[in-house]
Amino acid sequence: MRLYALCDQEMLDSRDISIDTFLRIAKEKNAEIIQYRNKNASLPEIKKQLIYLRNHFDGFLLINDAYELAFFCDGVHLGQNDIITIDSDKHKAITILKRVIGKDKIVGISTHNKEEIIEANELDINYIGLGAYRNTSTKKDIAHILGDSIDNLAQLSVHPVAAIGGVKEDDRFEHITYHVIGSGLLS
Repeated sequence: MRLYALCDQEMLDSRDISIDTFLRIAKEKNAEIIQYRNKNASLPEIKKQLIYLRNHFDGFLLINDAYELAFFCDGVHLGQNDIITIDSDKHKAITILKRVIGKDKIVGISTHNKEEIIEANELDINYIGLGAYRNTSTKKDIAHILGDSIDNLAQLSVHPVAAIGGVKEDDRFEHITYHVIGSGLLS
């Protein structure tokens, strides 16, 4: 299993867990990637956290949604709705995004079904997040749980796949590259 740690600030705050504690655990568990997600802070506050994370983590650091801050990390992860805020044509959106953040930055997008995976196969991105695998405490609005079908769907992707949503360290998949673990990392 390759670990992709989701550092969700709201979850950390709700559990009174510091970024330092999260980093320590992520390092102990050999996380290769950390994605920082903060839906409630201003861009200057998020920038400050990204700089801190960059200075204390040697792996890949991604920002969730706030592509304006990609300069301070290795890339960005976008949800389906976030892509279309750049442009309603997803091909154009990714082209614009790469022009803004740089072609050398990592770009990942969330996918939830076969249609979105097939669409993502045609995009110039580095990986997909696929899920939700099961219910999760960090997202309340999950429309559909993929369950055991996640591995079969993952094999449709031409990009590496990160399983998202309720994934645990001991889950085993054949066609998944990364386990994205948020609150479960702290269990």
